[in-house]
Amino acid sequence: MSGDFTPEQKRYLEGFMSGMQSARAARGLGPLGGAAGGGGTAPSGPDKEHAEAQAKTVAGGGKLVDQEKWKQAEHPFDAYARFKTQASSGSYPKPEDNFRWRYHGLFYVAPAQDSYMCRLRIPNGILKAWQFEGVADLAGRFGGGYSHVTTRANLQIREITAAKAPLLLEGLADLGLTAKGSGADNIRNVTGSAAAGIDPLELLDTRPHARAWHHHILNDRSLYGLPRKFNVAFDGAGSIATLEDTNDIGFQAVEIGQGASFEGQPVEPGIWYRLALGGITGHHDLARDTGIVVAPSDAVAVADAIVRVFIANGDRTNRAKARLKYVLDAWGFDRFLAAVEEKLGRRLVRVDGAFVKPRPVYDRLAHIGVHAQVQPGLNWVGVALPVGKLTAAQMRVIAAISNQCGDGDIRLTVWQNLLISGVPDGRVEDVLANLGACGLSAETSVLRAGLVACTGATGCKFAAAHTKEDALAIAAHCDERLALETPVNIHLTGCHHSCAQHYIGDLGLIGAKVPVNEEGDTVPGYNLLVGGGYGVDGAMARDFQENVKAEDAPALVEKLLRTWQAHRASPEESFVAFARRHEIAELKALVEATGEAA
Repeated sequence: MSGDFTPEQKRYLEGFMSGMQSARAARGLGPLGGAAGGGGTAPSGPDKEHAEAQAKTVAGGGKLVDQEKWKQAEHPFDAYARFKTQASSGSYPKPEDNFRWRYHGLFYVAPAQDSYMCRLRIPNGILKAWQFEGVADLAGRFGGGYSHVTTRANLQIREITAAKAPLLLEGLADLGLTAKGSGADNIRNVTGSAAAGIDPLELLDTRPHARAWHHHILNDRSLYGLPRKFNVAFDGAGSIATLEDTNDIGFQAVEIGQGASFEGQPVEPGIWYRLALGGITGHHDLARDTGIVVAPSDAVAVADAIVRVFIANGDRTNRAKARLKYVLDAWGFDRFLAAVEEKLGRRLVRVDGAFVKPRPVYDRLAHIGVHAQVQPGLNWVGVALPVGKLTAAQMRVIAAISNQCGDGDIRLTVWQNLLISGVPDGRVEDVLANLGACGLSAETSVLRAGLVACTGATGCKFAAAHTKEDALAIAAHCDERLALETPVNIHLTGCHHSCAQHYIGDLGLIGAKVPVNEEGDTVPGYNLLVGGGYGVDGAMARDFQENVKAEDAPALVEKLLRTWQAHRASPEESFVAFARRHEIAELKALVEATGEAA
């Protein structure tokens, strides 16, 4: 056992491991981690770090949560044959198997829908047009005939019956795609700059680093079964924000100027990744700068060390406190980074902020419309999707456009839309015409360009409101009554999981069951927040008004936006800046006085 254990803990751990092995034997399973023998045998194999962390938790008097016990009893990757047997009978899983099948990318989403949702893994959000078309075919054959682009630049397929779920997973493999580890306590889809490699503004092409980390995860079982889910993003400082500061690990491309040094040695000028840690907006935190810079070629090794420190020390007794943020809060950054350095076997480079040049400013509309690439004569076309939804027929058209008019890449963004890249100047009008023919466009209102919504109660059991439908209602209401010139991001999320990241929206709405009488009856609605942001404007939104009925939300949003337009300090003042310079009570008074359009 590890040298960190006392003799008393070691004896406790031996008994713990013996009992765990006995429980597995009772289920007809082999020894955990490939260990031979019974009591007193130390865990080994790819699950060794997790078994040790679980055992140490129990030895310290902690009680493992159910999910940790389910991992012990049967690793999800050892249960695929049983999953297929279950599916062949048309049966859906009980809670413990619902958890396990998420390791394979499948989520049983009853009672919202009596079916599975499948979440893919698409590193840097980029896939080939033929793969995109293949996903459309799978969605049509085995799902509901549509897909959703997610806030992790990913795709979800919904309404998958139990019997068809294995066929869908195996169909993804035939396309060179996978859903492995896209749910449960694993490292989720790896995000990167949407216009990586084609953006004139960017400092660094994130594609090779996101791809390397993606394959590092896929090929190392020890990186599955963390204390809780884990997000990693690579931002190349391009035109389109990656929202890397909402991730557990954010790699932010920066340029280091001349004269920087670390421990008496010069730091080479050029492009590095700045390391930020601990982002989890649903728990009111953006990733914080560590002062460390990482050579891009070293990013995978550093991320691996960070994850392994988290594996050993994350909380396995309380799901609400199990994310990396809480280790950082308990330990402080210095202690945590020292543990990472010990795992790496070397020091990490720290650079004074004075030597870090300012990063380029995001273009909040660069994910929509036609934009010139760094390659002369080529463009990317940002396609506006209605809060991320695409029919299978539309996906096939987009794939054909990409093949015939672009470079064959489909680039998903964290803004729930996609880019068609490599379009020659002379083919732009063809692209726009074909998009229009299938009911899509590269043009949309300023408000719709910044509209983000999770699946909502239509497809998620946790959601308290129908977020996608309500988002579109807000946009329709406001577009008829307001002309916006400055981008405004409105994020609607259905529950505390914050999949649509309501805390970083200019306006954020989180689903709530709104009381309507003294008998306790409720209707779907929202709590509304204002003034959130990311990047240089990073901050958590503040509570503005609770218990807004969904039907009343469009008018309230209109009143807020109209108040901003009437009282901003100048036409250039953003909604975020306006909201932040007012106390909530003052802002409410202004809204009440401004009212709706006549």
